[in-house]
Amino acid sequence: MRAFLYTAFFAIACSAFGQESESQPAAIIGDFVAASEAQQNRLVGASMEVEIDAELPKLHRSGKLTALRHIASIGRVTYDLLQFEGDNRIKKDVIARYLTAESEALKADPSQVALTPANYKFKFKGLVQRDGRNVYAFKVSPRKKRPGLYDGELWVDPRTNLPVREAGKLAKSPSIFISKIEFVREYQLVDGVAVPKRIDSLVHTRLVGKAKLSIAFNSVSLAPISLAALAGGGL
Repeated sequence: MRAFLYTAFFAIACSAFGQESESQPAAIIGDFVAASEAQQNRLVGASMEVEIDAELPKLHRSGKLTALRHIASIGRVTYDLLQFEGDNRIKKDVIARYLTAESEALKADPSQVALTPANYKFKFKGLVQRDGRNVYAFKVSPRKKRPGLYDGELWVDPRTNLPVREAGKLAKSPSIFISKIEFVREYQLVDGVAVPKRIDSLVHTRLVGKAKLSIAFNSVSLAPISLAALAGGGL
């Protein structure tokens, strides 16, 4: 009888543990989606300085562009050129095409490219070290091959439920001049909002071969918190 009760208790405990382990990743993604949506109002009107270093290794050409990046509205990003140094072909065939492809991708309906269960499959990979602390790591796979989606990894900060790193390759090329883009995107926290810190990309172009791009984001300025956002429960 005692053996039966022990066996029954063990089975119930294992069942409960299995349910908790299955539900935890879903809860993490739910909190991540909610936190990401809550910060969107703060990104409208934001500006930052970007430094884009680009290189065509096979052609031994390089260039560096400095610009101000403005987020006029969700889906609309503009750049004000401040300075460019280097080969003009880098400016025209690499950086300009990359920024145009980015702009076109951002014009899509935000709900169609957001990191949500509607657009992605999430597989919990466990905890990884990030700046001396643990963060959640997920494998993400797009449900459809759509511009703006990617296949790779997502790291989420347990304290803020916001992204700290994304890496992978775009599910579909955003431009006829680009065949594939592989990237690593690092985030930083500014006034409680996750904004890009650095993006390293390997761009496979159809005209000039592989191009390496490194984009650093500095002097981030966010829009002030509006009364409407406060009333709606935003950040």
